[in-house]
Amino acid sequence: MLKDAWTLAIESLSWMEMHKLSERLALAKTVKQLGIEDANAVRMAHMLVCETVRRRNFIDAFINHALQPQSLSNFNFGVQSFLRLYVYQTRIAKKWLKIDVKEAENIAKLARSILGWKALRKVEHVLGFLLTQKPSVVLEDKGDEERVGLLTFHPTWFVKYCFKLLGRKKALELLEANLQSPPPYVRLNTLKGSETEILDKLAEEGVKLEKVEGLRYAYKVVSVEKPLTRTRSFHEGLFYIQDKASCFAAEVADPKPGMTVLDVCAAPGAKTTYLAQLMQNRGAIYSVDYSKRRMSIWKSEIARMGVDVAQPVIADACNPLPLKIEADIVVLDPPCTSTGAFGKLPSAKWRLTRRSVDKMAEIQWKMLCNCAEKVKAGGKLVYSTCSITVEENEMLIERFLKRYPEFSLTEITLRIGLPGLRGLEECRRLYPHIHQCNGFFIAQMIKAMRENLFE
Repeated sequence: MLKDAWTLAIESLSWMEMHKLSERLALAKTVKQLGIEDANAVRMAHMLVCETVRRRNFIDAFINHALQPQSLSNFNFGVQSFLRLYVYQTRIAKKWLKIDVKEAENIAKLARSILGWKALRKVEHVLGFLLTQKPSVVLEDKGDEERVGLLTFHPTWFVKYCFKLLGRKKALELLEANLQSPPPYVRLNTLKGSETEILDKLAEEGVKLEKVEGLRYAYKVVSVEKPLTRTRSFHEGLFYIQDKASCFAAEVADPKPGMTVLDVCAAPGAKTTYLAQLMQNRGAIYSVDYSKRRMSIWKSEIARMGVDVAQPVIADACNPLPLKIEADIVVLDPPCTSTGAFGKLPSAKWRLTRRSVDKMAEIQWKMLCNCAEKVKAGGKLVYSTCSITVEENEMLIERFLKRYPEFSLTEITLRIGLPGLRGLEECRRLYPHIHQCNGFFIAQMIKAMRENLFE
């Protein structure tokens, strides 16, 4: 099991480096590639990958100090991945306190059997040094923001951004909250039974839940006896694993039975299945996404959750949408920098730069403009992201309202989260360090009835 886990972890990290994949995609690809079916090995590999990637900047600085005058970039991806995992497991997992020489030797033997002794020979001389080097060497001669970035495992540009956005104290709370994933949440699917019936079935399977105050069907997972995806209730479509912030966005949209709803950037199906549930499977939902791979997942989720009213549309929302409809509600949850989800998706931290925020905002702007064309008079447009940046959120909404004066920002009556920034108090924001979920932004806009446009 141990060898399988380390093989998966090394190979997954290598795929992430080569192709900029997320943790989940890289691990799924590696499991399929290597044909490893041991669930315990997969779980251990997932933990190793996520916790190593979460601390990537500190680990790299620590290794590079030991490798001087060489650096990690001098070695192939397999060796780089092994060294990162080695530092995590032998030092960070021990909180830098205990040095277990026997464990370190066993890990080195595993690496030789996985990568080959020739590949490891080039770095074996440094393994003992990595086992004894003080972590404080990484912080020497560093300025405040870079130091904070290393200690909280974030890029320096993001630390600077958070300091400016939230102030130092609140920013530090946010950065520290990203050191771990938010708790898991599920949304009960009342298309498949009553809330009480589903709760009873989950309890029988050893799933302990706690109701999320203010939301209709969202529950925090307190404890489980086995992974949620391996429960009978999951396969029967009795619940969807969905962050409470995402549930909030669907409830803000608040579609009624019989309505026409457009769900843009719909895959893998969390929003579509909840919108259909709120509509009691009556009406029509057009679910748009550009990715055929993600839409294949959407189709399986639609079937699992018992949704009858959703139609898939494969299209890029950066271009005019190929639908001749006027929707009562348009829901747009576009691609974003995921700066509110670094706790859940740690690899996203290292793929971004400050310029990424502005580039993503332009993509979101195109999508928002195309969505505006599909909202009927008197209809609603709901925009949300799992980003905390103002460029992707408040500033985009300000720009949109100037371009489309027929739309007006309206207050979100569900009093969850905090008011938006830049005076847009009608919007809502959620933060990992305050609300125990992904960082999130939601805006709700109403399109005026035609006769009211010039009043």
